[in-house]
Amino acid sequence: MIYRLATTTSTNDEARDARYRHGDVVWAERQTAGRGQRGHTWHSPEGENLTFSLVLEPRFLPVGEQFMLSMAVALALTDTFTDYGIDTRIKWTNDIYAGDRKIVGMLIENNCSGPMLARSIAGIGINVNQTVFDPSLPNPVSMALLAGRTFDRAEVLGSFLRHCGNRYEQLQAGERENLQEEYRRRMYRLGRRHRYRTVDRGEVEAAIEGVRPTGELLLRHADGTLGAYLFKEAEFVIDRRND
Repeated sequence: MIYRLATTTSTNDEARDARYRHGDVVWAERQTAGRGQRGHTWHSPEGENLTFSLVLEPRFLPVGEQFMLSMAVALALTDTFTDYGIDTRIKWTNDIYAGDRKIVGMLIENNCSGPMLARSIAGIGINVNQTVFDPSLPNPVSMALLAGRTFDRAEVLGSFLRHCGNRYEQLQAGERENLQEEYRRRMYRLGRRHRYRTVDRGEVEAAIEGVRPTGELLLRHADGTLGAYLFKEAEFVIDRRND
């Protein structure tokens, strides 16, 4: 069921209500306290983009494999953009990029029951029809800017939900290796040397080799050593666009 709200503090906060069950979507036109990863806030003009939360109940998934759920949802997003002829990549951990520009932000929050996940809320913001962005944002882009036309947001959401259902079924069926390999192939900056800030070495040049099922980013450093970094232990250095 899709629940459309005019205003809420955060769709993730709203989706915590027990009345929302597996597969339900909370879609809000306006969030007064939307949030993203690393403590960032999320702002979106009303009526232009998609800001929603998807409720999932992956009780089959061990807590130690929760990043596999993130993989499945991220792959579903890239599948969705493929439907519209837009090539995208997954920027670890959860953003989706078109070229070097961000088109999706995602924040997944999990609750556990013993060793297994009980309830997960995937908060997703897709830049759909917005064409003018806050100049303080370093590298945003939208479907409209990339394709030169506007999109039906409900149609885009429907496409994502279909793909997410398919990816979730893969996860539930135990197709971990297939999901991991597809996620790796679609990673932003895979195999190319770029700059990163890491907790152990400061700013370095390294190349992404992949990601572990537990979520650690694998970086091959210039000296040949391989580093494994958890969320917040490595940060991409991306130059601000001047155009």
